[in-house]
Amino acid sequence: DVQLQASGGGLVQAGGSLRLSCVTSGFSFDDYAVGWFRQAPGKEREGVSCISSTSGGSIYYADSVKGRFTISRDTAKNTVSLQMNSLTPNDTAVYYCAAAPYFLPCIVVVTTPDVHWGQGTLVTVSS
Repeated sequence: DVQLQASGGGLVQAGGSLRLSCVTSGFSFDDYAVGWFRQAPGKEREGVSCISSTSGGSIYYADSVKGRFTISRDTAKNTVSLQMNSLTPNDTAVYYCAAAPYFLPCIVVVTTPDVHWGQGTLVTVSS
């Protein structure tokens, strides 16, 4: 079974940092694109950052997080991480990791059967 286990959320003051991790299993990690999405209260889920499969090497960041967030993948640990710096209250949301074969749309949220989602981890940024 494909599994994605996200962790690392919590409460942080504005200007602080958090690092989210998503441990995956049940699929060939190198052949999957992975990414992070978030859903703030009362808002739709949006793409935060995605990284293509190991052979691709492309990375997408939403404009709102460019220069503050860094996505990375560790093929030895089948893990995708999101380092979040300079957090603001606008970053408060439930963060979800996702994976799809080779390409994962990040600008739009895709919920087709080939896209696998982890459970969310809550990030709360206080002012």
